[in-house]
Amino acid sequence: MTPIGRLRTPFATLADCPRNGRKLQPPPDCVAELDMAYAAGLEGIEGFSHLILLYWLGPQPDTLHVTPAFARATDGKPRGVFATRSPVRPNPIGLSVVRLLRVEGARLHVHNLDCLDGTPLLDIKPYLPSTDAEPEAAMGWLEPHRTAVPA
Repeated sequence: MTPIGRLRTPFATLADCPRNGRKLQPPPDCVAELDMAYAAGLEGIEGFSHLILLYWLGPQPDTLHVTPAFARATDGKPRGVFATRSPVRPNPIGLSVVRLLRVEGARLHVHNLDCLDGTPLLDIKPYLPSTDAEPEAAMGWLEPHRTAVPA
């Protein structure tokens, strides 16, 4: 894959990074900076309130089982990586639904991003509530904790 740009956040270390960018209040201003070669692909994006950003998290440990932070607070059981939202993955692709604040050339100003400064941006998709939201979706092993699960 070839990154299309970089993500600019105030998070310099993993310890600084939130588990979910929507939890920070007030949310920090972040920027998705596209390489100019991809800027034309932003045409028409300004009308969307939310976007899905896909990004590369970098090298990860080689494991298929993790104990997610939320599980440590409940039953403490390890789970298969594909049954979690852990950033530790065979292909460390991150995903964030962000609020689009404004577009300035090849720069998208956003809120609710949760990755390190300089993270390679792989793709941008508009968030469509009619397609992307499933309010009745089952939450698997997290179902007993539905009301306590971090958003």
